[in-house]
Amino acid sequence: MFSLINKWSSFVRFSHTVFALPFALAAMVVAARDHRGWPGWRVFGLILAAMVCARTCAMAFNRIADRKFDALNPRTAQRHLPTGQISLVNAIGLCLLSAAGLVVTAYFLNPVCFYLSPVALAVICFYSLTKRFTDYTHVFLGLSLALAPVGAWLAVKGADVSVLEIMQMTTLALAVVLWLVGFDIIYALQDYEFDKSHGLHSLVVAWGPKNALQAAFLAHMVMCGLLFAFGALCRFRIAYLIGWFIIVGCLMLEHWIARRRSLNWINLAFFRLNALVSAVFLIVTVAEVVFQGGFRLR
Repeated sequence: MFSLINKWSSFVRFSHTVFALPFALAAMVVAARDHRGWPGWRVFGLILAAMVCARTCAMAFNRIADRKFDALNPRTAQRHLPTGQISLVNAIGLCLLSAAGLVVTAYFLNPVCFYLSPVALAVICFYSLTKRFTDYTHVFLGLSLALAPVGAWLAVKGADVSVLEIMQMTTLALAVVLWLVGFDIIYALQDYEFDKSHGLHSLVVAWGPKNALQAAFLAHMVMCGLLFAFGALCRFRIAYLIGWFIIVGCLMLEHWIARRRSLNWINLAFFRLNALVSAVFLIVTVAEVVFQGGFRLR
């Protein structure tokens, strides 16, 4: 039983949920600020269910769409579909089931989430096809992940969002897009030679590793500016500022690793540091909302 769960969890890389989920939960907390960040167990549970369904659908579709390329790439040749550990029929079944799960979950949240759920599914699945025709595939991945905080915000507030909340939500979503653009470029360094020889697109292939890394650094610096602006819009204080400095430090270290270390270090930069970025953002956002701006410089 546990081996079966582990197999399906590794198939959709469930551990990578740590990237999107903290930003979604942080958005939920800010949206429920009038109740000290807690929207109630029902909404909280539905948000978690929607996140799991969306993430599972996106990853299953990605594995299905890329199965032929995965079989050719030495780095990915041992994945479940190329090796037959999971059949194509079962993978398609999981993708469809999780897509239906997202729509049903959105229905129980509110009408806005329900009406937008097919749009969300289209966006998160479309990313997997973009490497075939555009160098800006990283932007589409960023848009996919940015739907997480937007969706969580709308799950709490529905259509009852103010102009200030729209500004806050948009600023956070743009920060997430640029965060993804930056670290996905770094991750794409691993497949530079393979993508180039097989006609797959990315900024690393189009601009070369050095120029692409400069673009990734610029994306992350703008992302830091947007996170600072988000904190200002939310009237956050010292706790958020401390977290912001930690996030900036993590991103600087990530780029140092990408430039100075071998490709074997990329997974370290990709997973641990970016997981820390999202976790720190969630922690300081929750602290600011729960204590209602009680952290101040004296």
